[in-house]
Amino acid sequence: MADYIIRNGFVFDPILGINGDIMDVAVKDGKIVDAGDVTKATEIDASGMTVMAAGVDVHAHVAGPKVNVGRNFRPEDKLFSCSPRSGIKRMEAGFSVPTTIRTGYLYARMGFGFSMEAAMPPLYARHTHEEIVDTPIIDQGALPVFGNNWFVLEYIKENEVENTAAYIAWLLAQTKGYGVKCVNPGGTESWGWGMNCETVDDVVPYFDVTPRQIVDGLIAANEMLGLPHCMHVHGNSLGEPGNYGVTLDTLKIAEGHKPNNEFGRESVLHHTHLQFHCYGGESYASKSFESKSKEVMEYVNSTDNITFDLGVVTLDETTTMTADGPFEFHLSHMNNLKWANTDVELETAAGVVPFIYNPKTFIAGAQWAIGLELGLLIKDPMKAYITTDAPNAGPLMRYPRVYKWLMSAKARDDMLDNVLKYGDSVRERCYIGELDREISLYELAMMTRAGPAKTLGLSHMFGSLKAGLEGDVVVYPYNPESDTDDPEKIEYAFGNCNTLLKGGELIVKDGEVVSNGKQKRTFWVNAKTNENPVVERDISEKFKRYYTVTQNNYAVEGHHYVPNPYVIEVDATK
Repeated sequence: MADYIIRNGFVFDPILGINGDIMDVAVKDGKIVDAGDVTKATEIDASGMTVMAAGVDVHAHVAGPKVNVGRNFRPEDKLFSCSPRSGIKRMEAGFSVPTTIRTGYLYARMGFGFSMEAAMPPLYARHTHEEIVDTPIIDQGALPVFGNNWFVLEYIKENEVENTAAYIAWLLAQTKGYGVKCVNPGGTESWGWGMNCETVDDVVPYFDVTPRQIVDGLIAANEMLGLPHCMHVHGNSLGEPGNYGVTLDTLKIAEGHKPNNEFGRESVLHHTHLQFHCYGGESYASKSFESKSKEVMEYVNSTDNITFDLGVVTLDETTTMTADGPFEFHLSHMNNLKWANTDVELETAAGVVPFIYNPKTFIAGAQWAIGLELGLLIKDPMKAYITTDAPNAGPLMRYPRVYKWLMSAKARDDMLDNVLKYGDSVRERCYIGELDREISLYELAMMTRAGPAKTLGLSHMFGSLKAGLEGDVVVYPYNPESDTDDPEKIEYAFGNCNTLLKGGELIVKDGEVVSNGKQKRTFWVNAKTNENPVVERDISEKFKRYYTVTQNNYAVEGHHYVPNPYVIEVDATK
């Protein structure tokens, strides 16, 4: 493997406290090293450009059955976005739900090295891993969903945290999963009974357990195991006007829980796509819809054990998809477009619905503003991560556009004055008009690499240019001294990196993808627990009585599904 030294770039690394210093960054044998430790390295001239560690995406939907449903029933999504094979590059296509090939190339062009698939139905874990394997270049992991799982509901109802933890450990091993995801806790199971859980105290039919108990129990089990990532929740009442109270109730469940892990993680709860959960007002139809981002952020800023990602609406036509089955059913009846919903046996449910965030409507404009407000109101950017909940609030390729809006008040004013039809109303009923903060490159590095790596328990590998970490380095064609007057340069630079090294391999050179990557890995967590005959008995009985597959045909095994695993070992037997 060749060694590299990237010379004279403006380096931004909040972990090392480097804020735009002009210096060299070196990679040897796939790892970051001190610049003096390489001799015959290939030199890359980064003069006048920005250098960071590669990006880490904490939450996106880029692999798995619902993503593939989105591809299959939206052929129009590929109509004007297909690029034929060229050189080493394979054919790529798709806008809101890109092919696996385009997904890898998009991440590479944006300078990312790791992505977490945020919702994996355990029964379809094999499918999810097949798509992960087929996605080039980036390292990936996947979060199995637990918030409506029958085993979990029954154990938590009886306050059996130890059994919940044992089941989580078993399922992570079976699915090759990375951590605990919880979507609309209890509500998705209730949907099977024609209902939903709209607050944290609604009771799940038959199971007689509440979302509050589910979230609390999963946090406790997560910390009992000492998993690298905290419990990752998509709260109840997503997208409903007035839901900010439910969001605050959900966040407050983390009070009293302390992180227990050996990975440097300080959070016990990560709330995802928080934008969809910060709404005031009574309905979409009334004129009472308003932002409650400030109220939610006042609480988040007062805590030290919660992180979140933004979920910024990008005002595009996109394809929504989530394990929140009742929400997608509701959404399909709002826009009357084609839709798909499914129930995944004892585990979860999901839906897929196309959606257009029309800038000529007040609601879409307000949603755009609320997502940005969250990033502009955060006191510690290490706790707030930039996402679009891709593709739900916007396509993956729009990350650089979100950076532009966060980094430039001029770009936000242009949207309010010239793009949004109801810009004045958005200013009046949201907080965007009173926020003049501009996220710096140093803060951007916190929100897109250092912070996500820390909350995923991967700061010993990613998110910094510290010696010994993975050789994931990106050079952006953005001069922080001379390019600040034009916000369009931000969007272009962060969507078209000049150079990307992934694990010390040259992936992007002079703005072109030159390799499909040779070392792509699938990250999963093997949590070792003591033998638990009760859980083993329950698993065996439920497979015999309810599942359509046998237990022997359930596990993700073999070279085909996880050909290059990176296993994080956790010992929870003590």
